[in-house]
Amino acid sequence: MAVAPSRQPDHLEHEPERIHAAADSSPRAHETLKHDDAFVVVDTHGDIGAFGNHSDGFFYNDTRYISRLELLIARRPPLLLGSTLDRKDLQLCCDLTNTDVYSNGGLWLHKDVVHVFRTTYVRDASLRQRLVFTNHSNIDLNLPVTIFVDADFSDIFEVRGMRREKRGTVRRNVESPHSVRFVYSGLDSVVRQTTVYIDPEPVSLRETSAFFRLHIPAKGTQRVFVTAVAESDRARAPCSYAKGLRDAQRHLRRTEQQATSIEVSQPDLDHVLKRSLADLRLLITETPDGPYPYAGTPWYSTTFGRDALITALQVLWLDPSIARGVLRRLARYQAQSHDAAADAQPGKILHEMRNGEMAALREIPFGLYYGSVDSTPLFIVLAGAYITATGDKDFLREIWPAILKALEWINGPGDPDGDGFVEYARETEEGLSNQGWKDSHDAIFNKDGSLAEGPLALVEVQGYVYEAKNVAARMATMLGQDDLARRLQDEAAALQKNFEEQFWSPELGTYAVALDGRKRRVDVRSSNAGHALSSGIADSERAMRVIKQMLSPNFFSGWGIRTIATTEARYNPMSYHNGSIWPHDNSMIGAGFARYGRSDQIEAVFNGLLDAALNMSQGRLPELFCGFRRRAGRAPILYPVACSPQAWASGSMLHLLKSLMGLEIDGASRTITLKAPYLPERVGEMRVRNMRAGAGVADFILRRKNGAVTIDVADCRDGAKVLLR
Repeated sequence: MAVAPSRQPDHLEHEPERIHAAADSSPRAHETLKHDDAFVVVDTHGDIGAFGNHSDGFFYNDTRYISRLELLIARRPPLLLGSTLDRKDLQLCCDLTNTDVYSNGGLWLHKDVVHVFRTTYVRDASLRQRLVFTNHSNIDLNLPVTIFVDADFSDIFEVRGMRREKRGTVRRNVESPHSVRFVYSGLDSVVRQTTVYIDPEPVSLRETSAFFRLHIPAKGTQRVFVTAVAESDRARAPCSYAKGLRDAQRHLRRTEQQATSIEVSQPDLDHVLKRSLADLRLLITETPDGPYPYAGTPWYSTTFGRDALITALQVLWLDPSIARGVLRRLARYQAQSHDAAADAQPGKILHEMRNGEMAALREIPFGLYYGSVDSTPLFIVLAGAYITATGDKDFLREIWPAILKALEWINGPGDPDGDGFVEYARETEEGLSNQGWKDSHDAIFNKDGSLAEGPLALVEVQGYVYEAKNVAARMATMLGQDDLARRLQDEAAALQKNFEEQFWSPELGTYAVALDGRKRRVDVRSSNAGHALSSGIADSERAMRVIKQMLSPNFFSGWGIRTIATTEARYNPMSYHNGSIWPHDNSMIGAGFARYGRSDQIEAVFNGLLDAALNMSQGRLPELFCGFRRRAGRAPILYPVACSPQAWASGSMLHLLKSLMGLEIDGASRTITLKAPYLPERVGEMRVRNMRAGAGVADFILRRKNGAVTIDVADCRDGAKVLLR
């Protein structure tokens, strides 16, 4: 195997999107809870910041509003009995007990006498905890309990490992016998505040600790409630723990009732699908523009363009309202002018939005940042898919100006040399050097391992542009703009022809990952070529060769398809983009298999990812995992700082399932079509309820029988039709 030249560093210390991995100082596992712009990373005891762990916290708008929340019983950490998320991702439930407690040389309290049921959830910019102490002994107890609390107001990029020369100042004040306030005066002239309420009133309350002497009768209970409120326009007056939880559950039920539901007879898959749906609901944020899937926690809990566009495409068949919210929000933040510091040009779609202190001070460039070459064509692709599935012509008229601006960017600043290929080169040294979905600095390299020099035209981006122009042509026809439609169709055809001539590599037997700044092929075998299939840009015969290569041992590990083949110079199964396995990448490749009539070839990928999920905590697929070859009796190897949950990872199994179904939805005719569906044995029977096609709604059941798929249409309402072809 070739070795990357020594002159190329393995990483860039100040790469803006780099997550600095360090040994975790906490021996405890962690879970994430989220509601809208607030989320918490809490350990399995329900603590924050125990053992000096620096990545825990309660965060709001890219700032950590609580950095420590730790429970001690008689000055000792309690023992963990068990900890789990509920099935809806609403609440973390921890069962704890006391250790042996000695006093004056003797055993004062035997271990396992006091049970603590500690529950946590996030709602309305507030972190809420309830601690129920139960005394299982036959005598009354006066139990010493301490809760430590603090707030450092670190920016999310500081938590990720970036260093700052200066910070603002934190003031800590006891506001009342049951509340403490933390106030941060930032260098951006913004004052951020956290108020912590404690009930009942503790015996002693200091700036960073509350001490209780809980009187717990024999066989009786005592409760303690802790609420941390991040001062914001979304914060509400503290309500009871139970009322806040009931409100959250009611909102979740309403959301579930509005979306399509799926249920499969195989329990393993059903568990993974339900976890995926719960995680997606967790990551959805209600914005002024509608529901929007934030990219992932903890590092990417904010508005991202590409991630949300792909996630909305993955689950469009289940909930079109997500696509509508994504399109409306990204149209609102579409670049209107040239700004080199933000890699912005008129018409370009947002890459990332940040609201923290470092973004406000331009210590990072991501306040509103546009360094994404694929968000703009994907915006048009999603718009076309949404309009096709819903027939929502009024919404098409609303966002049509944004679509036209996006097309102007594609043919203008997106193609600065006018060769018909969309390419990128950053305008600011603080921005991303690579601006496709593989955006680490070393993700695009030559066959000898040296980094490719730009401007770079990525293979999958040309596919997105091809599809964008075709769907834009259909939308133009809907609006009576026939001349524009013909021009776009001609441009798409010309792009397809040039794509085959320039990107196909006879040496590789697949499409090159990119063209470099001198229009030379970057001859590296990558999963990007599989992405291109989902757009339909590839020649049919060559597409079959790409499919075969994607499933070869060089790419397919047994768990999934790697980002690059094992034969390539920078292959490293532990890297971020150069040999790891990304579930969303696999789902896009699976969509390409289906596009070329090979849904049957998806089964190996589907089964591999299903097995990977079943070997991971909560049955959840993370952002990525390592690309090591699957070995009997061993689980997949985790990537240490992967986001989990991550929106497009959560959408991956759902997307693959849609591709296996051969599902097409036409909102205008209210028709749901299943084209040559293929159901793996591990799906079993599949029940679909409340699927929408425009104004029509249908319920149906898919079954595998003698190798074929049959359909039983249970109900069609408001003119819906279900067809099997």
